[in-house]
Amino acid sequence: MPSLLKKKPDAAAAAAAALPPWHPNFRNFERLPDTKVVRTAFFVNAVAIVIALSTLLWFAYQEYQIRDLRHQIDQWETQINRDKRGSDLAIALYKKFQAEAARVSDVEAFIKAKPVVSDLLMHLGQTLPPNIALDSFDLRENSIRLTGTIRGAPDLASGYATAYVDLLRADPFFAARAEDISMQNLTRSPQTGRLSLELLFKLKSTEKEAKKP
Repeated sequence: MPSLLKKKPDAAAAAAAALPPWHPNFRNFERLPDTKVVRTAFFVNAVAIVIALSTLLWFAYQEYQIRDLRHQIDQWETQINRDKRGSDLAIALYKKFQAEAARVSDVEAFIKAKPVVSDLLMHLGQTLPPNIALDSFDLRENSIRLTGTIRGAPDLASGYATAYVDLLRADPFFAARAEDISMQNLTRSPQTGRLSLELLFKLKSTEKEAKKP
């Protein structure tokens, strides 16, 4: 009996499946759109939109970076312009300091290059012959110019002048300080009738002075 009850539903289901549907199917499958094409177009459009949005975001980010870089450049230029005045002033002061330092060095070298005037005059007095009198002493940057008068007979005066020049050249004091000692002029004075002597001492430079033992 139980087995008969179980078989009846199966028979009813089979009978229901064999019956036609309860309403007619009027769909024309040939005229219906292809859903595969619709899905493909949807995905293509979605991918294109994603690519377009990504490109737009990339360009927007690049533009943001460019604007940020320009802003930083403007800040740097502002800072440079603000500091430029102080920098120019410092450079000008440094150049002025260099010029003043060069002048001080030149003056120091000039002072070192020149022999002491008192020592020169004292040694000139010690080596001066009795028949020659000094009239002027001119100490310049790298030379000394002396003028004097020679006493004695005119025919002997020129010999006195030459002997005095040779004496100065052979003197160790002047040899250490002068490169050359020469007679520049020897003329007769119309007022006194005596010979006027003019000598030129060419002093040694600082470098040569420093090389002396």
